[in-house]
Amino acid sequence: MSGHHHGDDVHEHDRGLSYDLPVLARRRMIRLLAGASLVPLVGCSAEDDTSAGGDSSSPASSGSSGSSSSSSSSSSSSSSSSAECATIPDETAGPFPGDGSNGVNVLKESGVVRSDIRKSFGDSAGGTAEGVPLTVTLTVVDAASGCGTPKKGAAVYIWHCDREGNYSLYSEGVTEENYLRGVQETDDKGQVTFTSIFPGCYAGRWPHIHFEVYGSLEDATAATSITNTSQLALPKDVCDTVYATDGYSESVSNMGQLSLESDNIFSDGYEQQLAAMSGSVGKGYTATLTVPV
Repeated sequence: MSGHHHGDDVHEHDRGLSYDLPVLARRRMIRLLAGASLVPLVGCSAEDDTSAGGDSSSPASSGSSGSSSSSSSSSSSSSSSSAECATIPDETAGPFPGDGSNGVNVLKESGVVRSDIRKSFGDSAGGTAEGVPLTVTLTVVDAASGCGTPKKGAAVYIWHCDREGNYSLYSEGVTEENYLRGVQETDDKGQVTFTSIFPGCYAGRWPHIHFEVYGSLEDATAATSITNTSQLALPKDVCDTVYATDGYSESVSNMGQLSLESDNIFSDGYEQQLAAMSGSVGKGYTATLTVPV
């Protein structure tokens, strides 16, 4: 592999289910009391969970079978909805953020606000990242309102490595490039969509995409007031298919030594961060993820 890489240093971990259990227990108790007094209680509105992509590791959403108790059904619904409304886990930005926190700052440069991040922008860079096409759509929602309210007017900065596992601005040979980095403002649906390429797998890390959420585009381009920092995980079956194509040969051996369960970021839980995938190598893939903040 050209260049050199370092595993992303772990500064923060997902607080995970152990943090949420006391909250869920309280909500279940309120639900039961409300059921006993025949007073309806409005919980979080359930939304399609795109973060698990139908993976068997996603939380079960069906109610208990064989039960005629309305309070039992309500309790199950409340627990499922509350889990879906949890804020996206906080993760390290890693050593190559380009947001000014580790020296290099691309966010204040003209041209960083864009949807197609495959090419470098500016006068000093002209490279294009090659690889299997990948479209990334993130939907930012308000966790406090039950994940049913889109965060219109927020901003998302994403970045990831190229096919060879190199990060622009940092890795040897691509320090003058700034491809695979971009910022967008969320639309009325709370969505941003980036056109990119499928990232490679470098030694020590499961294939992933970094992102930061800002309160506004102004905050993002000023590189200030980050509200959330997290990472999107790519599913194994799609990675295996992509890495069998030309240009990804080193990713095959690197990924063979990893699993989501052993990754130093995703090992404490990845259900909320696992992208839903569709597409093919020939037509390109689409990765979608709901990001409660």
